[in-house]
Parts: sequence; C-alpha cells; structure tokens
Amino acid sequence: MSSDVKNIHYDNLSSQKVSANYKPNIWKHHFLQTLASKYDKEDFSRQLNKVVIEVKGLFVQEVDVLQKLELVDWIQKLGLAIHFEKEINEFLETILVYIKDSNNPCIIRENLQVTALCFRLLRQHGYNVLPGILGNSLDEKGIIMRKNSFDGDVRDIMELLQASHLGLEGENILDEAKTFAINYLKNAFTLTSSNNMLLERVLHALELPSHWRVPWFDVKWHIMQYEKEKYMNPVLLELAKLNFNIIQSKLQIEVKELSRWWENLGIQKDLSFARNRLVESFMCAAGVAFEPKYKSMRKWLTKVIIFVLVIDDVYDIHASFEELKPFTMAFDRWDRKELEELPKYMRVLFLALKDVINETAYEIAGENNFNMVLHYLKKAWIDFCKALYMEAEWYKKGYIPSLQEYLNNAWISSSGPVILLHSYFATIHEVTDEIDDFLHTYEDLVYNISLVIRLCNDLGTTVAERERGDAASSITCYMYEMDVSEEIARKHIQGIIINAWKKINRNCSTNVASSVEPFLTQATNAARVAHTLYQNGDGFGTQDRDIKKLILSLIVEPF
Repeated sequence: MSSDVKNIHYDNLSSQKVSANYKPNIWKHHFLQTLASKYDKEDFSRQLNKVVIEVKGLFVQEVDVLQKLELVDWIQKLGLAIHFEKEINEFLETILVYIKDSNNPCIIRENLQVTALCFRLLRQHGYNVLPGILGNSLDEKGIIMRKNSFDGDVRDIMELLQASHLGLEGENILDEAKTFAINYLKNAFTLTSSNNMLLERVLHALELPSHWRVPWFDVKWHIMQYEKEKYMNPVLLELAKLNFNIIQSKLQIEVKELSRWWENLGIQKDLSFARNRLVESFMCAAGVAFEPKYKSMRKWLTKVIIFVLVIDDVYDIHASFEELKPFTMAFDRWDRKELEELPKYMRVLFLALKDVINETAYEIAGENNFNMVLHYLKKAWIDFCKALYMEAEWYKKGYIPSLQEYLNNAWISSSGPVILLHSYFATIHEVTDEIDDFLHTYEDLVYNISLVIRLCNDLGTTVAERERGDAASSITCYMYEMDVSEEIARKHIQGIIINAWKKINRNCSTNVASSVEPFLTQATNAARVAHTLYQNGDGFGTQDRDIKKLILSLIVEPF
C-alpha cells in the first residue's frame, strides 16, 4: 500500500470538530466606506463614449486580416468587448464565410498565429468550427512540431496553446497541439531571456491558460502588456484605462452598499467561528459578471457566497454531528421549529438566510412569480445543505467513498448549482414556467462547471483540510480507492478538470439563442473564478496573499 495512503487515518475519525483557525476579516467596514473615485462623474462617461466612437473607426481602417484579428483580441483582453459587440460579431461572421469558401486564398490557413487566433476567437463566440476548417496549420505544425522540427516564433506557439484549450472531447489534434506547445514553451526560456515582455507572457500562459482565467481579473495585466506593444494604439489604450476606472468606481459603490447591509444584518458576532469574507465574495461575483447592468446579480451572488461559506463552516468545523440533522431538516421543511433546541447561532443563521432568499425571490420576480422563483431558490439551498450533511455523515462514520460516489454528491456541495441558478435569473428577461426546460437543457453544463469548482477547491485546500481532520476530498478518495500516491491522485483530478472543460466548451459552442449567451458566459466565468481562488491555496481561508493583491487591483487601486 502506498505510504501516502497509509498516512490517512480515516478509520479512526472522531465526531469532534477541530477549529479551522481562520484569521479575522482584513477588509474593515470603515475602510470600505472610505473608497471613492472621481471616475463616477458623468464627465468621464461622456469622455468614454467619445473615445468608443474613435475606436470603432479602427474596424474600418484595418484591412490586414491578422491586424483585425489582433484588434478584436486586444479589445476583448482589455475588457472593452461590451462596447463593440456589433462590430466584433460582424467581423467574425465575415471571417467564418471567408474560411468556408474554398475559392479564397489561404491567407488564414498559411499562418499558424492567424489560424490559432482565428480558431480561438470563433470558438469563444460560440461558433462550432472544427480545427480542420482552418486548414492544415494545426495538423502539420501540431504534430510535426513535437518532433522538434519546427522553427517558429514563440508568439505563434503561445497562440496555439491558448487555442488548444477550447478543444472538445475527441479532438485529439488539439490535445497533441497543447502537449507540444507546453513542452516547447517550457524549453523556450533561453530563447526569451533577452525579451522580458515575452518571457512574462510565456510564464503567464503556462501558469494558467487564458480560457481558464477570469477575463475581468486579467484586464489590468493586459493593459500593462498592451502598453509595451510595438504597434500599440494610444486611443485604444486610453479607452481601456478609462473604462477600467469607470467600472471600478461603480464596483466601489456596490461593495460599500453591501458592507452596510452586512453590518446592519448584525449576525457577525453570532457567526464569529466562520469565515467573514464579504469582499472576497463580492470579488467572485464581479468575476462572474463585471458589466454595470448586472449590479443586481452581483448583489445576489455576494450574499449567496457569504452564506455558502458560513454554512460550509457550520457543517465542516463548528457544529456537532448531532446538531446537523435538525439543522438540515430545518432547511428541508423550511421551518425554524426544528431549531428550537439548537444553539442560537443556528437559529440566527437560518432566519437571516431565509430573509435573504425571500428578498431575492421578490427582487427577481416581483409579486406575480414570487412563489415560483422562491420554490427554485429554496430547492437549491436545501440540496446544498443535504449534500453537506452527506459529507458530514461520511466523516462521522469514518467512511471514505469511491471517487465517483464522492463526485455524485460533491458537485452539489460545491455550491455551483446555487450560484448558477441566481445567474440564470439575472440574465433572463422574464420568469416563466419554462425554467424546468432550462434546468433540464443545461443540466450537463451546470454539472461540469460545479465539478470544476469542487475539484479546484479540493486541489487548493486538501493539505490544510487534512491537517485539521476534515472529511475526505476527491484526492483522498482516489488515493484510498486506487492505492496511489497523492501526486498521482492530483494528476488524475487535474485530468477530470480538463475533461470537464471540454464538455463546458461543447455546451457553449452550439448555436444558442442570444438571450442565453449571457448566462453561458457567466456560468463559464464561475468555473474560471474557482481556478483563480484556489490556484495557490485557499483563497477564502487566507486573505493576505494573492487574493488580497487582486482585490486591491480590482476594487481599490485605479489606473
């Protein structure tokens, strides 16, 4: 038996919970209330609109295909796509027609960078294009290059790497292209050592592919990269900085309002054992959708994530197992009577969440469809609590499930279904009985995004959770089931994440109604947020590292 597995003493698990020793919240209410920006003035909005018109002229000026593709790509990277949706869609439609016409010259097909960029942009916008439709670049260079016979530009290979992450199940050529690109770039540091900008971009691409990154979290980094571009357009750069500062000013107003709500709720003292992470929760909500028109969704999601964290800490670290059954039944029956004999904090938590859910249902649906929306919100929370109870039960019994048994429950305990349900309600224009059809249609998408959320969490938190004696994670389950080392288990879990992304890509690459596109984007962003949160550990548990820097950049520090 593997020595790693021998060290898992789950047969002797105790029902006694151990404190997680979470540090106090570093984002104080008073500090948040001091946030202010001059960019919330109307003058800057007028200036923004003026510069947007100037940039629209670039779509007419650019004739070269690569330059126009790069313009669209930079517009997206700089967080400006919301201002140019019509222009971008028209250009991509033109490109799609062009590459499907076999009579046209092979300008796109002959250049690897153009091929890969064109493929990625089309897939990102939901066009179900096949790798072969773009010619032989991927075939010839994706396979031959791995034999070290390719003498190309590092930029070409980075573009190939980014494109390969939009692959679907069965597209083996993209898997081979990805493997080659990763190996090539890892060995390319000597080639880029004299070019600091290129080296920085290589490291960024290898750390996490762009398709797995939250677009809004990366905007500042891309703006700083664009400043270094040889053919940088100063008007586009000005627009990017102005747009970022204006949106940041709106996010500051929102986080101040939410901090006042959280303070006025008055439950922090009773829940002092749990993670108090309002700002991190808001950051996640902004990562799902940063656009100003989704203010309500950010408010709902921030509240959802705050309560997800607190309830998770109740089940994981604070409550005894005997207390959890009536606590879970209170949610199942939506009745506080189940809590009469339980600690005060449980009653406080249940009533506070119940009020938030009722208020959210009313904001979503008004009086007419309030009960319909409330039904679905309640069900999502009940399912979430039941999934956490199942994990607590396993822990109590010292039982380690198989990986598949674990995943069948863990995608729900990830909170993904609760988050995506709120996202859906935020993006539809009218609440109708058709929600049942929607939930059925996108069940696979919700499952795979929830899987990514759960497994990224497990990869980032397993060590800390094992040290304090938490229930088994996916990594532990696989180690125990297959009698393998933690390293092998982690690679297996990473493989599941890669396959889940291929299925997510499939769900987003079929032709859908335009009304559903915002939901698909937000759902995909929810998976990307998980990668950011848990890339270097527990982004919720530890506040003073990477996530702190990200929050300062996104919410506090303007350009």
